[in-house]
Amino acid sequence: MNIVIYGTGGIGGYFGARLAQAGNNVTFIARGKQLEAIQKNGLQLKSVKGDYLLKPAVATNDIFEVKEIDVILICTKTWQLAEVAKTIKPVLNENTVVISLLNGCDNHEVLSSIIDKKHVLGGLCKVVSFVEDYGVINHVAYEPTIVFGELNNTKTNRALELKNTLVNAGIKTVLANDIQKEIWTKYLYITTVSAMGALTRATHGEMLASPYIKNMLLQTAQEILEVAKAKGVNLPGDIIQKQFDIIESLPYETTASLQRDIMNGKPSELEAQNGTIVRLGKELGVATPVNEFIYYTLLPQEKKARGLS
Repeated sequence: MNIVIYGTGGIGGYFGARLAQAGNNVTFIARGKQLEAIQKNGLQLKSVKGDYLLKPAVATNDIFEVKEIDVILICTKTWQLAEVAKTIKPVLNENTVVISLLNGCDNHEVLSSIIDKKHVLGGLCKVVSFVEDYGVINHVAYEPTIVFGELNNTKTNRALELKNTLVNAGIKTVLANDIQKEIWTKYLYITTVSAMGALTRATHGEMLASPYIKNMLLQTAQEILEVAKAKGVNLPGDIIQKQFDIIESLPYETTASLQRDIMNGKPSELEAQNGTIVRLGKELGVATPVNEFIYYTLLPQEKKARGLS
């Protein structure tokens, strides 16, 4: 397949490298020193599942250089999604599939508001990886997984073909029976731990070791569940326990990308995560006091990182 990875950070770098390793034509959209390093030295993947050096790697900052694109996997930050959608709109052909692997519960809605909905599939990923250095991706934990599906949950030929491509690249793949359920399951997990990690400056293990903080995490998750229910998302009753089983299975020192961004003074996905829960809670009449506390406490630093304070 002719695949574009839009955003070559921890997520895009990992999945793109594996897809290229399997023989697909992969073009990485990157910028700045990351782009320069990949063009010069290739893309170095360090992984608990095996290292790989993709050299040469096809990388550019101009998607118009890529022709006849089959699939675009968007792997930037959630707050960049609308801008990316506007950028890719002119290069889409009749059959191009676009999937956001970003954190968030409404990414497919953002995409569909800018590009033709026929191109859009719902999606998400699960992996703990980050940019260790320019051109170097380090995958440290979790079985890298991509979950995706048609927005109407039908098993189309294009969805089945993409599933085969991902599986052949050694990527754990789930073609969802209910993509909204899958998106909100991931969203509940990531929104529960990320901003609280930023607020406490603590790792997953450190937060879980504190009964007080763990209880706040549970309250955060319960509010997210109530918002999802109000939106009509079909989440199972044991969803919170299952997500905490995952959190507790990760290495003690695990941190989330939102947390790392805020701690490093960078713009983060705060608005797409806890901010969205606060907004949806108000729209749907669901009380979200813990998410409000987390969101509004971190908001001044978020504004400062964006030059808005």
